[in-house]
Amino acid sequence: MTHGVPSFKIFMFYGGYGLHGKAGEEEQRRFLMLGSEEHYDLAHFEFVMRAAARIRAAHPRLAEHVSVSLHCEMADILNAYTRLVQTDASLTGLAAYSAARPAHAEGLAVAVAAYLAHETGCVNVNLLHLSSRKALESARTMAAAFPHVDFRREVTVGHLLLDTDAPAGAYAKVNPPIRPRDDVEYLWSAVLDGQVDWIVSDHACCAEETKAAGKGAGDVWLAKSGFGGTEYLLAGVFSEGRRRGLPLSRVAALTSWNPARRYGLLGKGDLAAGFDADIALLDPDRTFTVRAAESASAQGYTPFEGQRLTGQVTATFLRGELAWEDGHVVGAARGRYLRRPTARTQA
Repeated sequence: MTHGVPSFKIFMFYGGYGLHGKAGEEEQRRFLMLGSEEHYDLAHFEFVMRAAARIRAAHPRLAEHVSVSLHCEMADILNAYTRLVQTDASLTGLAAYSAARPAHAEGLAVAVAAYLAHETGCVNVNLLHLSSRKALESARTMAAAFPHVDFRREVTVGHLLLDTDAPAGAYAKVNPPIRPRDDVEYLWSAVLDGQVDWIVSDHACCAEETKAAGKGAGDVWLAKSGFGGTEYLLAGVFSEGRRRGLPLSRVAALTSWNPARRYGLLGKGDLAAGFDADIALLDPDRTFTVRAAESASAQGYTPFEGQRLTGQVTATFLRGELAWEDGHVVGAARGRYLRRPTARTQA
């Protein structure tokens, strides 16, 4: 807490399944920075949650902002299904990767995480980048089973705009996987019903060569997991959300207000006196086609290539000063470290 970091993240599958499914045991230990007698397993997750509960108790003024976030997938299920799917010649590409990390691996992990939260008294829990109907249904069931735990549910713009038939192929490999269209539609229904607390980009850039796709290989098993998406977050949610009847106030809450409150960024998320004046200007009538060649990212590709979106960000302001306009950075870098929770400035 001395560094102003009240939120902590757990990747539930890392201990028994590599980030890309290919890591050896020693490579994993180095990646996770584990000692020879340590194990990244359910007991480890339990102890992290117990530590978070102790922090809450020791710092009551900060308690509402102390949370544990979880990427929910069960390694045992991933290992077993990956072996099965890799021997099934009928499954390829994104559909194969989704089958190798099946939706019930998410649902089961959500249930385990929820019970551990109950057991440890870790009452602020964020269930990150839920990608499937089974994951969201499990999350809602656990919220009903443990009403004293304040669960928040997150989805990503990638899982809302892409499905397993996306032409991006291996470029769209991510964890949890991009899912079939039925899951995408269920995610949208949950967004519209108020069952999702925030939408994020889960921005995790991977250079084109690490996707094994730049030279035409496109092997989903060799490609690195993750892709950038921040620049298309607001445009994607606005474009597809408006078409489905999502109110603009909900777009603002899902992309700004809700996560800012949860993570203790109390001076952000609203246009009001005393807030930081971090503003994105969006032209609601500007239609554009996503092209990696026109992106400011050095990633070299985008899984959203060719998508037609209506509603484009034209400028952003950082603490009231223009920082970006029409595709170009304006002025010097002005970012600064924020200890959380932050306070609103005086109007």
